[in-house]
Amino acid sequence: MEKDEARNALEEVLAYHGGDALAAVQTLLEDCRHLRHELVLAEGAMSAGMTRGWRPSYERK
Repeated sequence: MEKDEARNALEEVLAYHGGDALAAVQTLLEDCRHLRHELVLAEGAMSAGMTRGWRPSYERK
């Protein structure tokens, strides 16, 4: 993500939360938890042949 795009995304998140940075971070952390859970479910439902051995990564590299 480019710097301007990241800045715009940040401003949108803060605006959505009325400028409350703590609420914005809490929501983003909840989103991360939810997406990690979705990855766990997707990994359990996929076969290794379907993904040619690819496994999801739960951490950014």
